[in-house]
Amino acid sequence: MAVDQLSRAFVALADPTRRDIVARLSVRDATVGELAESYAMSMQAVSKHLKVLEEAGLVSRSRDAQRRPCHLEPQVFDLMTSWIERYRRQAEERFRRLDAVLATMDEPDRGESEQSNHDQDQEDQGDLS
Repeated sequence: MAVDQLSRAFVALADPTRRDIVARLSVRDATVGELAESYAMSMQAVSKHLKVLEEAGLVSRSRDAQRRPCHLEPQVFDLMTSWIERYRRQAEERFRRLDAVLATMDEPDRGESEQSNHDQDQEDQGDLS
């Protein structure tokens, strides 16, 4: 179930308008009408975007007297963050191991390079004689 939830959430957030709606709702709850004022689209179009976000579990609507404000649901964002963090840590560990390998490969080169420089200096001094 978590994988399906993640897939729906990432698909929902693939759209820039929906990402912007999430950004606005992170500041404060808003109704469809309040959100529609910010976009050059109808309330119906904003409602469709909200429906996708709701189906992904990212947004919910509550009834507050005559208003139906939309607000973010943190659980799916937490799930997404955990999923991303797991792969970020794995990538970081791979880079750490690569750095260690590169550091060991670089050390012998330094010794050879220093010897090569020393040999070149000796040759240059021989040319001057």
